[in-house]
Amino acid sequence: MVPILLVLLLAIILFGVGFAVKALWWIALAVLVVWLLGFLFRGASTAGGGRARWYRW
Repeated sequence: MVPILLVLLLAIILFGVGFAVKALWWIALAVLVVWLLGFLFRGASTAGGGRARWYRW
């Protein structure tokens, strides 16, 4: 009975890790898209020679 429970526990943990990693990939992709859009729109609005940044690094 214990080996079956250990295998079940391992399967649940691996499923959770897989779901978390996939969710993190989607979050990273969304952040990249937002960053690129902000970079492009800010670059287009400062075409007259301005030096504005949309982030605070």
